[in-house]
Amino acid sequence: MLLTGPDGLKALTAAHDHGRALPGFVAYNLETVQGIVAAAEAHPGHPVLIQAGSSPFRHAGRDPLIRLALDAAAASSARIGVHLDHSRDLDEITVCLEAGYTSVMVDGSHLPFAENIALTREAVRRARDHGAWVEAELGALPGDEDVSTNAAACAAALTDPAQAAEFVAATGVDALAVAVGNVHGFTAEPVRLDLDRLSAIRSTVPVPLVLHGASGVPEAQLRAALARGVAKINVNAELRRAYLDAISAALPAALPGSDAVSVWSAGRSAVAEAASRVINALS
Repeated sequence: MLLTGPDGLKALTAAHDHGRALPGFVAYNLETVQGIVAAAEAHPGHPVLIQAGSSPFRHAGRDPLIRLALDAAAASSARIGVHLDHSRDLDEITVCLEAGYTSVMVDGSHLPFAENIALTREAVRRARDHGAWVEAELGALPGDEDVSTNAAACAAALTDPAQAAEFVAATGVDALAVAVGNVHGFTAEPVRLDLDRLSAIRSTVPVPLVLHGASGVPEAQLRAALARGVAKINVNAELRRAYLDAISAALPAALPGSDAVSVWSAGRSAVAEAASRVINALS
């Protein structure tokens, strides 16, 4: 079932209050959407988010991926929200809200502070008209959302706790994505989150926090983040790697007979397994 915006916000708040986190899984195509749904249905007590956002739109097309994600969530027995991830475009945000997205992330992290506030405030206004909740970002995450580039955290781009409090108060956002040493994609060395900074942010910010770039972060670090107010975890690279590894393993047997279905099925199953591991880790 499609998790409505108000119910999704309640699930986010409940996760925050109980030291858990909602997983936000990025989806690019039919098989990744189906894999995420299968994992959610295998864990019926744990709501999840399908993140069909700006970057995947460039691959699948905006309208087809919107429809695919919403229809899959609505047809499922699990509680699934559909989330617009990393959007910098108010028109795109409006299209997704009008289509039925239950939450959106407006990403003004590339803008000066005052402009980020202005962009986020307008996104919040539009989302309220549709009953959706809003995530925003303060600080900047290195790395590519679609390709693991072995990025390293930049101290200058980390989220400032005092600025975070001002930002949340000025915008009215429901969740705040933070930069505390996390990066997009896998890294050669394990990511070390700045847990002291995260604690300081939690002490000044009254809304749940969001950790992007969770793929490859050691589970102990994730658990420590959950204990410090993180209530939504984004996972992308981990699913992509599982999908590609499974397809690579299935190809040799499939190629002689052009058995594309077995390859796609292997990728879908691998996404479901990877997403299930994440759900278990965040519960």
